[in-house]
Amino acid sequence: MTKSDGQHIKLGVIGTGRIANRFIREVEFVKGIKVTAVYNPHLNSAEIFAQRHGINTYTNDLNVFLRNIDAVYIASPHDTHYEYAKSSLINGKNVLCEKPSVLKKYQAEKLFNIAEKYGLVFMEALKTAYAPGFLQLIKEAKSGKIGEIRDVESCFTKITDTSLRELADIKYGGSFTELASYTLLPIIKLLGTEYIGIRFDSFTAQNGVDVYTKAYFKFKNAVATSKTGLGVKSEGQLIISGTCGYIRVDAPWWKTQTFEVCFEDMSKNEKYAYDFKGDGLRYEINDFVSAIKNRSKPKLSAHETIAMAEIMEKFLEQRK
Repeated sequence: MTKSDGQHIKLGVIGTGRIANRFIREVEFVKGIKVTAVYNPHLNSAEIFAQRHGINTYTNDLNVFLRNIDAVYIASPHDTHYEYAKSSLINGKNVLCEKPSVLKKYQAEKLFNIAEKYGLVFMEALKTAYAPGFLQLIKEAKSGKIGEIRDVESCFTKITDTSLRELADIKYGGSFTELASYTLLPIIKLLGTEYIGIRFDSFTAQNGVDVYTKAYFKFKNAVATSKTGLGVKSEGQLIISGTCGYIRVDAPWWKTQTFEVCFEDMSKNEKYAYDFKGDGLRYEINDFVSAIKNRSKPKLSAHETIAMAEIMEKFLEQRK
């Protein structure tokens, strides 16, 4: 059961890095939730973060952290997500976990099973999945307007400092674990999870971490490609190809603000525009609050999160 002060869900934050700082700013735009505590195994980091954002409770003791909150936002390194999420759920806390939520299929299944057992929410914090423009994009693509979907091509690349965690973590870092949650999202939303083949090709740094990965999917009646890069730059667009037309979303498509439905007769093309406010995290936070208070189903389903965890697991197994 969810405790609250009658007005706000009391939220604790695990992790004090870049995304956690952006998250705190975005919470201010969502009604019914308030950050009241922060945890980091390094107490000094927790204290600095708390002082920066005016949070009263900071600690490096997980039991103390979980004592007086209703929900947890996990923004720690990828490989720590599972244990933090499991501990939070077992202690009766709803969980919003940064992408990728976990890196193994069984872990995702376990967390959703625990959440269901205790009547809690476990939700992956993949902002694009909750953004208005992206939701409308998926609706248009599925409407039949462009016919049967035969191909989805999604790309997310950026040039980043090689000293950052994304490229320094030789076990769980790299472009695919960092960015593929985004590129897999439209593929799974539009073509489903029942792919009949998957293949990965990567370029790696000297430490073995992938700086560029191309994943190829084969479905019964469609194909798809995911491109992710942290050391290779490409056009970051999303193309959805159908038997009657296609949809083009220019970079950065993961912040879907505009897209165009295109046809053989260009005079029939349709353009769409939507707001993408702030860093976009407010959309996932709002969905999290609604799932807790109204018992509504999150826009990113358990089945979809589990499928993405399985793909992450397959990639990491190959990279080893």
